[in-house]
Amino acid sequence: MSELRAKLIVAARAMRPAGLNRGTAGNLSVRCGDGFLITPTGMPYDALEVDDIPLMAIDDSADGSFSGRRKPSSEWRFHRDLYASRPEVGAVLHAHSPFAVTLACLRRDLPPFHYMIARFGGDSVRCADYALFGTPALSAAALTAMAGRRGCLLANHGLLVAGRDLDEAFALAVELEELCEQYWRACQLGEPVLLDAVDMAAVMNKFKTYGQQ
Repeated sequence: MSELRAKLIVAARAMRPAGLNRGTAGNLSVRCGDGFLITPTGMPYDALEVDDIPLMAIDDSADGSFSGRRKPSSEWRFHRDLYASRPEVGAVLHAHSPFAVTLACLRRDLPPFHYMIARFGGDSVRCADYALFGTPALSAAALTAMAGRRGCLLANHGLLVAGRDLDEAFALAVELEELCEQYWRACQLGEPVLLDAVDMAAVMNKFKTYGQQ
């Protein structure tokens, strides 16, 4: 478990150089047996030590319980609920990256302006309804927006992605922030031309055999 905690810290520290976060914003977790490890609340990632990473239960009967010397991220709930409802999810990343936040504050879905939108599981990246951070309402809104998807925006908040492991979750977050930036830039020049449902269905089908399977 110490090795997985160390890997989580490495990934968390990489979020700032990748343009995903500043300060103590955002959070990251990884599935660990019947529970999950998550970054602690309010601590700079550069100051983290292995023993600072709490372990939480996925079972919702242990609501908010954890083991370790540090309190978990205040956003632990949508991490827990994603693991509980989606067994394929092995890591979850939430960030306050600038272009994702910009679109989230406009409460816009990210439409199929680029074929890479399909990487997130559909023909759009949805923006979840607004709810107070750390609440069951936010988790419910996030899970609705994430249905059939591997990423979403959180209204007036940031982005959320779920991957098979830490590497994939990190890559998805970087990709989503890049797509948000590209969409924002395209909108400065006019209304982006969107791919239609037939085009996106063809992309999603091609993605089934894309890359190293």
